[in-house]
Parts: sequence; C-alpha cells; structure tokens
Amino acid sequence: MARGKQASTISDPAEFTDARAAVQRIAEIYDASAGRIRDRFKRFAAGTRKGDLVTDACYPLLRLSVSADQLVYDGRPSWGTIAYAGSYSSTLTRPDIFADYYQAQIERLMRYHGVPVTVSASDSPIPLPFVLEEATANIDVADLRALSAVFSLPDLSRIDDSVPNGTARQPDGTDSPLALFSAERVDLALQRMHHYTGTDPRHFQRFVLFTNYQRYVDAFIRLGHAMMEEGGGAEGYSTFVEPGNRIWKAGNRADAPTERASLPQMPAYHLVRPDGLGVTLVNIGVGPSNAKTITDHIAVLRPHCWMMIGHCGGLRRSQQLGDYVLAHGYVREDSVLDDDVPSWVPVPPIAEVQVALQEAVARVTGLAGDEQKTRMRTGTVVTTDDRNWELRYDDLYTRFNQSRAIGIDMESATIATNGFRFRVPYGTLLCVSDKPLHGEIKLRGMANAFYSQRISQHLTIGLEAVRIIREGGIERLHSRKLRSFDEPAFQ
Repeated sequence: MARGKQASTISDPAEFTDARAAVQRIAEIYDASAGRIRDRFKRFAAGTRKGDLVTDACYPLLRLSVSADQLVYDGRPSWGTIAYAGSYSSTLTRPDIFADYYQAQIERLMRYHGVPVTVSASDSPIPLPFVLEEATANIDVADLRALSAVFSLPDLSRIDDSVPNGTARQPDGTDSPLALFSAERVDLALQRMHHYTGTDPRHFQRFVLFTNYQRYVDAFIRLGHAMMEEGGGAEGYSTFVEPGNRIWKAGNRADAPTERASLPQMPAYHLVRPDGLGVTLVNIGVGPSNAKTITDHIAVLRPHCWMMIGHCGGLRRSQQLGDYVLAHGYVREDSVLDDDVPSWVPVPPIAEVQVALQEAVARVTGLAGDEQKTRMRTGTVVTTDDRNWELRYDDLYTRFNQSRAIGIDMESATIATNGFRFRVPYGTLLCVSDKPLHGEIKLRGMANAFYSQRISQHLTIGLEAVRIIREGGIERLHSRKLRSFDEPAFQ
C-alpha cells in the first residue's frame, strides 16, 4: 500500500511500501501515457497534423533513497542492494512484460534496506514508434516532419550502454541508476528483437539457447510439436511459439496458423512455461556480428542464463568428429566488442553453468569419469571474425598452440563476453564438426552422418542443463563475479 502524502494525479510522486502497489502505479502511468499517444495519433491519421502536441506522455520513474545506516554489509548478496548511500532512480517501461520482474526487484530492495520507493512520471517522453511501430512505417518525408512536430521520436543521444559498460559517471546532484538500462534503451531493444527474431518479446523465456546451425532448429521444432501433442510434457510447457507468433498450445495443435511466416534474420522459437522459466532457442547464423546484435537486445529481458550450443572446428589431433568442447576460456578474435569490453578484460567461466553442462553430458550420453573425458574436452575456444581462417594456417598455428585452444568458432566468445558485460550468466558447449588443421574437412557424406548422430543429442544436453540449473535454484546463478564496484541494484 502507499503511505505518506498521496499524489493528486497519477503522474505526481507517490510513496509506496508495498511492491505490488508500486508496480500497479507504474502500469497506470505507462498506460496513461501510451493512451495519450494512441489517441493523438488517431487524430493525426484523421488529418489533424498541427497543434495539440504530445508533451505529457512520459515514462514512469522509480526512485528511492538510502542512508548510510540503511546499507547492507552482512550477507553481501549479488544483486538487489544499494552499495553506497544516496538517491537512485530509473525510468521503466512495458509493465505488460516486466511487471513480475519489477515487483521482485522492488520487494528485494525494500526487504534489505527497509525504505519506501517513490513512483512518478519522469521527464523522459515515450517515443511514438515504441508505442505504435506501424505509425512510422510507409510514410513520406512530409509526414515524418509532421510527426516529429507533434510526437517525440527516438533520441539516440540519450540511448547508450555506459552503465553496463562501466563508463557512466553521474554528475553531482543527480540520481545514480537503479537499472542497467533506461526505458528508452529497453524499448529500442524490444523493437529490434521482434524485427530480428520474428516473435513478440513477450514469448521469450528466461533460459536462452543460441545455435549457429538450422538443423538444431529443426530438432527443436520437432521436440516442441511433440511436447504440445503430449500436453506440455513433464516440464510443464504450455505453448510452443514459432516465428510469426505461430502459437501451438499444449494438447490443442489445431489452434496454430496453417501458413508458415517467412523466416527473419535470426529466428527464435520458444518452449513457454507459465512462470517464464522455459527455453528460447535462437538461430543466430554465422558470425560475431549477429551474436552481438541479438545479445545486445535480449539482455534487456534479464534472462537467468544463456548458452551457446553449436558447431566448432576441433584443433587437436586427438579429437574426433562429434566430440564435445566445454569452454572454460576464450581467445577473443571476434573484434566486435573490443570498444565495450577491452580485450584485456578476462571473461571467467560461470561455475554453476559449467557444472550443469558437464552433468548434462553425463546424463544424456551415459558417460562418466575417464570415459566421459574421451568424448568431451574442457579448454579454451577461439572465436574469430574470419570465416576463412583456414587460409591463414601459418599465421594461426602458433597462436593456437600458445593459447592451448581446443576449438574454434565465430560466435561463442561474443556471446560469453556480452553475458559478462550485461551480467547474464553464460556457458558454451560445442560439438566438433570438422578438424581442418588435421585434414579432416567436413565432406557431404561425413556431414550427413555426423548430423544425424549428434544434433539431437547435443540439443538434449542443452535442455538437460537448463533443467539442472532450474531445479538447483536460479538464485545460485547470479554470481558476484559479474558485478561491478558501483553495480545498479536491479538484477
């Protein structure tokens, strides 16, 4: 419930000691602002191009203050506490997606510090395309100028990743951030996510698997359809969602559309659980640019974990096609994140994810101990931005040898590094599909045999790792090793 002086209008500051009530007010402010934008756009579309500017449709603002005697020194949790006395705030968006997340964050802050929170309207306007994306589609230059005179449009000068990058410095007298991302940064990511994956962000689950090969997707689709026919399976999945928001319901596949949508650049598929602890699979294709692009955006959904399951080149003669590579270190030659996370910054393995992946390999393959070591090797993975790295044999042989690398791909280090950057626990389990340094290049006949034997097993291992992590408790995942000195309180 709210306490203290009550707001005279929805937008005015109101103090809350109950997280649910605070989130309800956040939703009221956001919905009222979005409603004003929609109403004005209807008039704009009907011909009212001038006047009646939308200046009061702003994001909600969450704020709290913590004094020195309200800081937490015992227990030292990995998230959900304030490190230094002062005032903190962040703009928030899309309570239809983030309501449960916001409530969990606010409840934890209240519990640790014993302080109320204040909810009000911010002075950051909500851009029109983040409420009505279709409003800015297929318009001419004159219409765009008219739109910008009436509505707020995205301002890239106010959208950056300085907080997660650790480069933000707050001017004296201003609030420090509560969250890694501003509302406008989140909205941009949600829009891009839909564009690149072909599914509404609301379908994304808190465990994300990335792959670099379509056959993993084919296996995931077969599994998703089978689970829906079985009523959701033992994991309690309620729906299976494909690009184009094609929804297959547990026990009722007849509800799915009959026509398949054209695939986007990085299609996403979702085994959905009502609690959000299902699995999303994204086929990122080939290359570090795609890997960075999609993880830049999925990060705003605050997944509990993401893992790379795909193919790699084996770098050791002792490896065989179909062997697994569990990455515990990375040689970063992907280049795309060097400006955000300098190459001298170590990207440590996340122990809980490593243990889950190793245990999943044992459970699915039936191999353990020394026998497991013959088919799975733990070591360093090289991620390169050069798909034809094989043509630089003389240059790279010494580098591979010095780094003790055991596998090479084009995505894994990028995904792990962005996980480190955005505080999303990460892991990598790859499957050796060829060994170019040793003359074992993937030929068509060999490839087909390899794919039929390994892809389904590899995908099953990834899903089993998710099960192990989920059953072990997601709280254990969020390690302090991912936190900065002045870490925002929100997980």
